Amino acid sequence: MRNTMKVAKWEIKRNMKNKTFLIGLFLTPILILAFGFIGSLFGGSDDDNPAATTVYVNDQTDIYPALEETISQSDLDWEMEQTDIDEADVESILEASENTAFLFINDQAIEKGVVPVYTSDEIDQFFINQAQVLTTPLQALKIEQFGLTEEETASLLQGITFEEITMEGTAANEDGNASKEVETELAADPMERVVPGIFAGIIMFSVIMTGMATFQSASQEKKDKIAEIILSSLTPSDLMQGKIVGYFVLGIIQVVVFFVVLLPFAVWKLDIPIMEYLLVPETILLVFIAILSYLMFASIFVGIGATMSDITTAGNFQGFVMMLPFAPLVIMGPVFNDPSGIVAQIGTYIPFTAPGVLIMRLSTLEQWPWIEIIISLIVIIASVWIFMKLAGKIFKVGILMYGKNATPGEIWKWLRA
Repeated sequence: MRNTMKVAKWEIKRNMKNKTFLIGLFLTPILILAFGFIGSLFGGSDDDNPAATTVYVNDQTDIYPALEETISQSDLDWEMEQTDIDEADVESILEASENTAFLFINDQAIEKGVVPVYTSDEIDQFFINQAQVLTTPLQALKIEQFGLTEEETASLLQGITFEEITMEGTAANEDGNASKEVETELAADPMERVVPGIFAGIIMFSVIMTGMATFQSASQEKKDKIAEIILSSLTPSDLMQGKIVGYFVLGIIQVVVFFVVLLPFAVWKLDIPIMEYLLVPETILLVFIAILSYLMFASIFVGIGATMSDITTAGNFQGFVMMLPFAPLVIMGPVFNDPSGIVAQIGTYIPFTAPGVLIMRLSTLEQWPWIEIIISLIVIIASVWIFMKLAGKIFKVGILMYGKNATPGEIWKWLRA
């Protein structure tokens, strides 16, 4: 372990003194920041001053003044108006409207705890979540109406939700098809799952891209013919493990720089509580999956890198291995379209696709399939252990072979030895 850490420290120091690495370390997030800022200047004029959302309230409980006061105290860009329009006439009005919504509040809605909300096609995608701010005055009204008996207390604890009714759903009802009622609560905000998933995805991408450098590092040491000198003072296993640990730390450094530069800009431009979404237990599991992904692919890269005399002479086999981390992108479409589908489930159990597919699924599913998660983690951890052992055998022989690239047949003989 001591020699492993020495190799890791040497790899970190060597790269941190490399001008190319340092330029890429800071230039990449700065370029992303620059392009994002320029894009907002040229393409964000309409988004800087978005049109206000017109909200019509059909109030039969005399609570409209309290609702209006609540909205005025919030940061929501709403224009509220009272209306006497019936629910039957809403569809024709919304077809010719944009950024418009109708709320129908009566005694029945208060009693059931479901307020019908009709929206136009062109409306803020987070409108139904924003409407949750009105639950406070509605719950206050509900308290006033009841004497807090046991049954009424149960009704009170039911709370108030907003049921979004789209025009497509209304048309389906007219055709005689049963429509599905969608109840959206604030806790079901999809960004609560997406933000940790993006965070873990960035970590996985950064450390894997850095891990690819172990491929080049091993082959470069063979090219410079210094592998014998290094191996005279430590074992091949220490050298291989040290490279994996060292480049993992370099990848984490890249992630830290990336977020230090870009996170303030994202918090400023995006109207979502990013830090609140990140500081949840789910983030720990997603980051753990990303780390396992690095350990698996880095062991493969460092082993295959030792089989080449020069990185410029990489053959088809080595090139194919380098593409393995991007395998989840091949099935990304089916996974996002149906996170619980057969393609997503199969991808969860294949070692090379499991980390990426698992992060994509957990970023979209409301209910996590814990049995599938546990099985997938077992598959990934077992794969890490197996590939570490196999890479050690390849590295031990390949690092001392000069003059040509190892063929798949020769690698198979090393593995069987």
